[in-house]
Amino acid sequence: MTNETMAGVGPARRGDKAGNKPKGAAEGALSPAVVLLFAVACGLSVANIYFAQPLLDTMARDLAITPAVIGVVVTLTQIGYAFGLTLIVPLGDLWDRRRLIVGQTALSAIALAIVGTAPNAFVLLAGMVLVGLLAVVIQVLVAYAATLAAPADRGRTIGTVTSGVVSGILLARFAAGALADLGGWRVVYLTSAALTLVLAALLARALPRHAPQPMAGSSYAKLLRSTVALFVEERVLRERAVFALLIFASFSVFWSSVVLPLAAPPLSLSHTTIGMLGVAGLAGALAARNSGQLADRGWGQRTTGLSLLLMLAGWVPIACLNTSLWLVVVGVLMIDFAVQAIHVTNQSLIVAARPEAASRLVGGYMVFYSIGTGFGAISSTMAYAAAGWIGVCVLGAAISAVALLFWVIVVSRTPAPVGVCSEA
Repeated sequence: MTNETMAGVGPARRGDKAGNKPKGAAEGALSPAVVLLFAVACGLSVANIYFAQPLLDTMARDLAITPAVIGVVVTLTQIGYAFGLTLIVPLGDLWDRRRLIVGQTALSAIALAIVGTAPNAFVLLAGMVLVGLLAVVIQVLVAYAATLAAPADRGRTIGTVTSGVVSGILLARFAAGALADLGGWRVVYLTSAALTLVLAALLARALPRHAPQPMAGSSYAKLLRSTVALFVEERVLRERAVFALLIFASFSVFWSSVVLPLAAPPLSLSHTTIGMLGVAGLAGALAARNSGQLADRGWGQRTTGLSLLLMLAGWVPIACLNTSLWLVVVGVLMIDFAVQAIHVTNQSLIVAARPEAASRLVGGYMVFYSIGTGFGAISSTMAYAAAGWIGVCVLGAAISAVALLFWVIVVSRTPAPVGVCSEA
């Protein structure tokens, strides 16, 4: 055996010395139907963040917002999301997760209704901050699923739940465009508000009761301090956070700028046609949802290394955009598969290291996802303006290469966390 972690096997690292499960673990408490509900909830929640991107022009016209200012809608949503990751997600280790999830989902429906009925720019922007802030229910759901799943199935469960996240990201633009064509941009948010309210009722009925959380009775300030302390204590968290930043930066480099060459001459594709590229990406992401099972079996390091290599290679066919769109589809499949495989593996390994701190671990990890996504979006448009599509591809490939080198030089040599089985 090598020094590889196997998610959820062996005694919890920070449980008691006898290897008992930390408070709140309920082995095998999740049925397939509940796991599917978690995935749907994650998909709809993350879609709420991305609905605005193809609707900015119509929002601007309707509310008399200048084109130079309307882009702040996306920025404020991401700011709200970042604050939620820092301030709300850790509460899953302090409060009853079931109540926290249902409450956030119900409040999300209200925030979406505010956006959908906004009479002016101020109300719209305030509503978008709330939408981003409450969308972090995704990470509470992932942590909840991870702690409720049987240890041997933790990676598989995380893979299924997070497949909903990637599905929501990739399909949000397509769904928003289709609904807006039918009834305008407000219909998108009002429809999502209604669906989210229904989802809150389903979650209230279906989510299993949970034992008191590991930090129940502690202060909120102590909770936040302990989240920071986890980065000092857990090397696997620091390493996997670096991967999150790099892989989602590369992912965002592609998806933030691909519309520019596709919509411009000579291709001049419609937004609906461009949106279909997300459907192709979805196929790649869903194919990787079982990568968590490899982490369960102790193959997380190998999965990471091979996926990073695949991600780097995916930029070669993507660079052929002006030659063949089919090659671009192949590259999209490769990159989306790789990102999902690494993302699932990352979360499986960090939760396995400290199951009793799942919410704080996932919340802290996802802050780096947010940073990487933002960096990729900004840098990709700058690269396109300076060097066209080839410049974008060089940037994306360079970020992927840095991630692969980080794995080769640092992570592949890291000793496994204590109390977790190693790779065969």
